Amino acid sequence: MRRRSAALLTALLASLAVGAAYPQSSDGSPPGLDRLRQSGEVRGARGPLPGAEVTLLQAGDRPGAGARPLARARSDSRGRFSLSYRAPHSPDAVLYLTADAGRSGYGDDRAARGVRPVRLVAMLGVGRRTGKVVLNERTTVAAGFAMAQFTQGGEVAGRGPGLQNAAAVSHNLADVGDGTVATLLATAPNGDRTSTLRAFNTLADILSGCTAGQTCDALFELAARPGAPAPRETFQAVADIARLPGQHATGLFALADGRNTYRPRLAKAPDAWTLALRYVGNGHELDGPGNVAFDAEGTAWIVNNYTFGADPSRSVCGSRILSRLTPTGADVPGAPYRGGGLYGAGFGAAVDPRGHAWAANFGFQGTGCPLDAGRLYRSVSEFGPDGRPLSPPRGWRRGGILQPQGTLSDRDGNVWVANCGGRSVTRIPDGDARRARNIAPGGDSLVKPFGVTVDTRGRAWVTGNGSDSVTLLSPQGRPLRSITGGGIKRPMGIAADSLGHVYVANGGAVVAPCEGTTPAMVAEAVADIVTRHVDASVTMIRPDGTTPAEPFVNDGLFLPWGIAVDGDDTVWVANFGGHRLANLCGARLSACPPGLRTGDPISPADTGYTSDGLERNTAVQIDPSGNVWLANNWRDVPVQTNPGGHEMVVFVGLAAPVRTPLFGPPRHL
Repeated sequence: MRRRSAALLTALLASLAVGAAYPQSSDGSPPGLDRLRQSGEVRGARGPLPGAEVTLLQAGDRPGAGARPLARARSDSRGRFSLSYRAPHSPDAVLYLTADAGRSGYGDDRAARGVRPVRLVAMLGVGRRTGKVVLNERTTVAAGFAMAQFTQGGEVAGRGPGLQNAAAVSHNLADVGDGTVATLLATAPNGDRTSTLRAFNTLADILSGCTAGQTCDALFELAARPGAPAPRETFQAVADIARLPGQHATGLFALADGRNTYRPRLAKAPDAWTLALRYVGNGHELDGPGNVAFDAEGTAWIVNNYTFGADPSRSVCGSRILSRLTPTGADVPGAPYRGGGLYGAGFGAAVDPRGHAWAANFGFQGTGCPLDAGRLYRSVSEFGPDGRPLSPPRGWRRGGILQPQGTLSDRDGNVWVANCGGRSVTRIPDGDARRARNIAPGGDSLVKPFGVTVDTRGRAWVTGNGSDSVTLLSPQGRPLRSITGGGIKRPMGIAADSLGHVYVANGGAVVAPCEGTTPAMVAEAVADIVTRHVDASVTMIRPDGTTPAEPFVNDGLFLPWGIAVDGDDTVWVANFGGHRLANLCGARLSACPPGLRTGDPISPADTGYTSDGLERNTAVQIDPSGNVWLANNWRDVPVQTNPGGHEMVVFVGLAAPVRTPLFGPPRHL
């Protein structure tokens, strides 16, 4: 007993000694045996920030719920602090640190209100963290972008899994352990291969002006979202920039003049302040990623056109794997998955209500592959939530499947497949592939079916790339009507909103590679297009099947291919050219900046959201954290032996989160 008491006394004295090295928590007591400790430093670009009010918070678990303070302290003369706190009961609790600093009085009434305009933030995330944490401008930019859709009034709150996933994604931007750039952002295929690292550092330099007490008013004025109150501190300012990054891009860049603490940095202002990360899984699996579907946890199931090959001049055959990435871009344990008849999947990827993943085996392969694709493009593959193949070795082949492309499950578990080579749609009732049936409207009303979505009434809408049309089917699959006009021209992707509308991406010059058209022909058709094609546009179809007289057009649309609708019903378009992502105002005008109408661009009208991390993109999808994922499907110069790109590109925090899996109309998280 004496030995145990002595040991306990020694441990207590040791903890007291450690506590003496840092300022104590606000309750004045060192951590006991039932408490946890968090230490760290508050730094600005010029060095330590003494006297900062440091708070450890638990994020709210739903929108509008306030964050709960767990402990407080004040940084010492060297910027150091230490906190002790009781661990939250919930294992999913998201913790983060704020440090409020800076002198009041920047030309307004902040001094009278006691507001401190500098708020530095570091996301700790889920679970206990050991080791010190640094709060600086870089960690604040990382937190502001990753948590942009979960931040209001400087506090973080939201539903899982989006909230937890977003906190994890922030660690892809900044290392909170030392305040440096995170490894994923600093190294290939990011790092010096794209401008994202330079943009990230420049944003940190922009913040440093306010940290130094010089540019706060200008920062808050430029960051303010139209129609909303201006931010009162730096963290909310970053989140506001992330949510509308095309606003005042040049003015914000000017705030970094003369500041170059964080290097490398941009040499000129960008079109918009977006942060786009490239994800590659294990580094040798993605080749021609065609589409992505998210499950309930927000993990990404990705179909690939080709077997991975780093050398585009060496011929490859069709991919036989299904990739599955975590929200931070790593392989889920056990992934990628094989079997089930997978071969050369294209645009078809879906997750049904049971968590089963579906891949449409289009039969893509590089020129020179010795296999007969005609034997392999007649199936879909099904996988369980654990990645185990549920379809037979040759895939599910009933229902007239032929060169399948767009694939979607509705909320009842019926799976819809567009047969690009068969002028038909396959409906798989309740996800039972043995009961699959073919639906062929007949004639030339549906040629080269490509994209498919389901609306709020359970009706299916299918694009006909070769017939310049969209076919509407009843929930049971009965053809109801064919929609033409309204600018529908070479339609590719299609997406539904929560108000009953559907939006069509008009590829203009993009001819779907099926029914006699080869990928080489597609490459030839788009090779010399260097400006927006005249027919590149988006058409809105109303619930009654009518369309506006003219489609939506802007220079952010450059060979449109994939299309998605976010949780606020705004529209996102992936482009097969131009290295750009477009965002349009949808039918829910309250979600758009004031003064915009349906179809107006939210992204810069002349460029869209550009990124040199993009190549030729097919799919675009929104995850539960509001990150926008695009598939680098083809290289810019697609050598047909292996034209595939090798990355998913993720724009961090850019869109309103979507509850997944997606069954057609988006549901806000």
